Amino acid sequence: MIYLELLVGFLKVGLFAFGGAYGAIPLIRDVVLSYGWLDDEMLTYMIAVSESTPGPIMVNLATYVGSSQAGFWGALIATAAVVLPSFIIILLIMVLLKRMLKNPYMQAVLRGVKPCMVGIILATGIYMILRNCLGGFDSISVDLTAVMMTAMLAGIYFGSKKVMKKGLSPIGLIGISAVTGILIYGL
Repeated sequence: MIYLELLVGFLKVGLFAFGGAYGAIPLIRDVVLSYGWLDDEMLTYMIAVSESTPGPIMVNLATYVGSSQAGFWGALIATAAVVLPSFIIILLIMVLLKRMLKNPYMQAVLRGVKPCMVGIILATGIYMILRNCLGGFDSISVDLTAVMMTAMLAGIYFGSKKVMKKGLSPIGLIGISAVTGILIYGL
């Protein structure tokens, strides 16, 4: 039964996740919490770990959740389920719809989806900052360490844009965040 739940749950994520991994985080959160696989706090930690490890966030999360719920086969099923829809859709687009991408109406639809994804990613980022810095939405208790870390990382990011004229790469910022988090919370 757990294998079927993992398959259906992560097929939903794979089918309806548009805009990349950050746009899929709310959908992943809904699926994982509705099945009771992880609680909200553990999911937030796993998102952070998935961001700092190699590979796509959705695949890393699916593999972790599948492994924690049903071992090796659960990880395999969850990972395959989250990847399979995108794989099939890309194959269909490349084979059947190559001409359609040149259609001005299709280009208009794709241009219209972009701002929606920016909004979803921004809302997810704000949710995660509020959840981690303010201790959630039920009872507000400010975690000064998390607030200072967020401010420091924002300062590093925007300061690097001023100094280097190009800004720090996301990979560099994730690496700094991981090291800072380990030093502050791990020691």
